[in-house]
Amino acid sequence: MIYLWNALIIVVSFVLMEIVAWILHRFVMHGFLWNLHRDHHISHNKKFEKNDFFALIFVIPCWLLMMFGVMHGYDYKFYIGIGVTLYGACYALIHDGLIHKRINVLAKTKSPHLLALKYGHLAHHQHDGKPDYKKEDDVCYGMLWVPLKYYLKAKKLKKQP
Repeated sequence: MIYLWNALIIVVSFVLMEIVAWILHRFVMHGFLWNLHRDHHISHNKKFEKNDFFALIFVIPCWLLMMFGVMHGYDYKFYIGIGVTLYGACYALIHDGLIHKRINVLAKTKSPHLLALKYGHLAHHQHDGKPDYKKEDDVCYGMLWVPLKYYLKAKKLKKQP
C-alpha cells in the first residue's frame, strides 16, 4: 500500500508542477526576474541564455526535498522531489527539444498532444522580435497543458495529407 501512496505523491506533485510553472512563468519570469528571462524572447545564436539559470534555481528545491526526504527515512518529501524532478525532465525535453530545438529530441513527432504543446508555446513567442513587443501580450505560460484551440489545430493538421 505504501508503494501506491508514494506513486500517488509523485503523480500529484508532477501534475501540480504545471500550476506552479504557470504561476512562476507568468509572475516571476515575466515579472521581477524578467532580466533573466528576457533573452529567451530575443533571437540569438548563443548556446546558452541567461534564462538557463532558472534550471539551476529550480533544481535546488528538488535536491532539498529529496535530501531531507532521505534523511527522514524516505518520507513524502523524497517522493515530492521525484515528481518535481520528473516534471523538470519533461520540461527540458519538450521545451528545449521539441519546441526550441536546443537539443535533438522529439523534433519529428507526429503526436497531436506534443504538437499542441508546441503550437501553444509558439503562440507565447508570437510577438518576439516585433518593434512593439510587450511581455504583457504573451499567452500560454504553461508547458504540459495548453488551450483547446491548439489541440484542435494539431488534430486538423494531422488529418491533412
